[in-house]
Formats: sequence, structure tokens, C-alpha cells
Amino acid sequence: MNNEKIAVLIPCYNEELTIEKVVSDFKVQLPLADIYVYDNNSTDKTAELALGKGATVVKEPNQGKGNVVRSMFRDVDADIYIMVDGDDTYPADEVHKLIEEVRKGNDMVIGDRLSSTYYTENKRPFHNLGNDLVRWLINTIFRSDIRDVMTGYRAFSKKFVKTISVMSPGFQIETELTITALEYRYNVSTVTIQYKDRPEGSSSKLNTFSDGFKVLFTLFDMVKDYKPLLFFTLVSLIAFILGIIIFRLIFNVSGDVLFGPLVIVSLLLLVLGLILDHQKNIDKKNHELMVNFWCNKNNNY
Repeated sequence: MNNEKIAVLIPCYNEELTIEKVVSDFKVQLPLADIYVYDNNSTDKTAELALGKGATVVKEPNQGKGNVVRSMFRDVDADIYIMVDGDDTYPADEVHKLIEEVRKGNDMVIGDRLSSTYYTENKRPFHNLGNDLVRWLINTIFRSDIRDVMTGYRAFSKKFVKTISVMSPGFQIETELTITALEYRYNVSTVTIQYKDRPEGSSSKLNTFSDGFKVLFTLFDMVKDYKPLLFFTLVSLIAFILGIIIFRLIFNVSGDVLFGPLVIVSLLLLVLGLILDHQKNIDKKNHELMVNFWCNKNNNY
């Protein structure tokens, strides 16, 4: 561990009230770590203040947290990556728990806020509802037991960072990272962390409804990609039921005329699901081969 390289990645947009404290706190806890602040078109002094505290500041012109994370993962080379928001809601002194889990062989370590102080500190009830809904959907569909899907405090192995594709442009990124880790069977663990709400004067960039719908759409899209047989089976069933309701009850089309076309459409959807499921399994095998190749090349077993 003497040669272990740790990078702290802080995506930021207009966090001048808190960024100095966040950088300073992590410098105290990890004095040998490289601290990167990726400034996402801030209109305040975020970049200037972070630079003054000794962080490496990188400009990311493509707006959105997902775009920032994509650039961070591409640019930064380290053995262990810590990703944390720049709003001073996550305690730096708990970073050692996340790092230790990576050292044990985990590829993604989730800082779980929901099992500690999140519900008492967070004053936005719809945020709480959204967290619970997305968590329940992911755990149900992907047969997991993730306690906090949307947390911005995570640790990653180098293998995870360098072998995944980041596709989400915005705040959907946490959902994508969680589902990707589950679907491709990376080692995932969870540690409970404390959470505190933003300090007075600091405002969240997350819009409860618009960004919430983006997260749900990302989940919908990833279920289509990663669970195509389940997805198209449900679509087939829904199409069949809606067809009966619309054409039989509203347009008064007879059952004999209606049944044949609906069965054909349903079967086509099922066949599409089977084809895409087969392709998905091929993609998973290719991904596994790519990860094995990467591990062998980097002596990372």
C-alpha cells in the first residue's frame, strides 16, 4: 500500500460556498492523495477557490454530472478512486471505510446515507420518495439489496473505472453506475455513512421532478438493454391487454377479428425479446473477456 495511488474526484457546479472546506477536509484525511475538482461551467468562484486550496482543477465544458464523471474516469489514473460531491454533505473522515472495502477486493463501494441521517437531515420529501422508489425498482428487477442507489459518495477500483462505459449525461449517473456494477457482476459493497444537509445559502442543482423523471427513464432504458426478455415480455402482455380494451370495449371490434392480430403482435414482441436477450448474453461474455484481458495486462487479479 506504500505505492498505492488514491484520487479524490469532485464534480462541481457553482459550489463556491463549500468547495474550500471539502478540498481541505480530504487533504487532512488523505494527505498523499491527488484531489481533482472538475468544474462544470461554474459561474462563481468554485474553480478559483479550489485551486487556491491545492486541488487540480479541470474544466469540463459538456454540462451534466454524467459528462463530468465520464471525463474523470478517462483522464485520471489511480489505484483507488473516491467520488464525492462538492457540497459538503458527505464527511471526509469516513473515506477510510470506503477505501478499506476497495482494498478487500470490492470494485464499487457505496456510501449509504439512507441507513443513517439522510431522512432527518434532508428536508425535501419528494427526494426521499424518489430515492425509495428507484431503490425498490432496482433491487426488485436486478435481485439485489442495495440500500442507497443515488448516493454521490462512492469508491471504485481501477478495474471498474477503466472497464465500464459511462453513457448518462446528467444526474442519472449514480443509477447507471449501480446497475452497471450489478449487471456485469462487479464486486459491490456498502458502508453506512453520515449525511448532513447543505449549509445555509447553498442550493441543490438537482430538480426533484425533471431530474427524477430522467432517472426513471434511465432505469427504464437500462432494463430494456440489460433485461430485454423481461422487458419485451411485459410490453407484449401490456400490448395484448390494451388491445383488447381499446378495440373490444371502445370500438366494439369482435373477438374473432381482434384475437389473431394481437397474438401476432405479442409473439413478435416475445421473439424480439429472445433475440435481444441472446445478444445481451453475447455482450456480457465479450465484456467479461475484455475485463479479463485488462486484468492480465495490468497484473490486476
